[in-house]
Amino acid sequence: MFARLAILLYAIMSYGVFTVSFLYALGFVGNYVVPKSIDVGAPTNLGEAIVVNLLLMSLFAVQHSVMARPSFKRRMTKLLPAPCQRSTYVLLSSLILLLLFWQWRPIPAPIWQASGIAASLLTAVHWLGWVIALTSTYMIDHFDLFGLRQAFFALRGAEISGQSFRTPLFYKIVRHPLMLGFLLAFWATPEMTAGHLLFALANTAYILVALQFEERDLIGEFGATYQEYRRRVPMLVPRLFTRRPADERQPPRPAGAPQ
Repeated sequence: MFARLAILLYAIMSYGVFTVSFLYALGFVGNYVVPKSIDVGAPTNLGEAIVVNLLLMSLFAVQHSVMARPSFKRRMTKLLPAPCQRSTYVLLSSLILLLLFWQWRPIPAPIWQASGIAASLLTAVHWLGWVIALTSTYMIDHFDLFGLRQAFFALRGAEISGQSFRTPLFYKIVRHPLMLGFLLAFWATPEMTAGHLLFALANTAYILVALQFEERDLIGEFGATYQEYRRRVPMLVPRLFTRRPADERQPPRPAGAPQ
């Protein structure tokens, strides 16, 4: 029971660190409230800023991708109890994010600056992106995604059940609404600086590459079910108009007409 309580406390602590990093991310990307943000901080030379920022984002990308692979998870089982694995992944990701926020070097050179209605629309899309990203986690299983479900099952001494394939709400429109939300939040800004552009470009490239690995893992887990889902639903960009299959678009043949 002591070990089970320790696992639960560890999961709660990891989730707490994630919550801090997520809330700080809102202020960091949008330049709100926080003392150091994507465009606010001590000045530095351009070369140093680019190198440091790319290294920080690369560190996050490597950790986030490598630890998410099934092969790495199997190796982790030898070091950590299974209920701790997701919490450890969340904790390390959150700590690296906080490191990135702390060590980020702003590059304040302006790229574009919108005003009036355009600025209001960009700000609205920015916040819509964060809302989509957060609510997407609840549409699948927020507490499983962040390790709490595994810890509660361990506390009860129960075997955790596998997740079934579901496509609720946003997942009927795009396959990865969480990543779509992040992209909207990163790109929609009324004041785009060189540092913000570097952040958005690097994260977009990482998301596009990482999704290829994630799609491969999902096909391995769900097989033909996920392949059919891929055929019907776009990855990131919603379809404005759904095209019917060719056989449904053809007019009905008159009775007795040759096939």
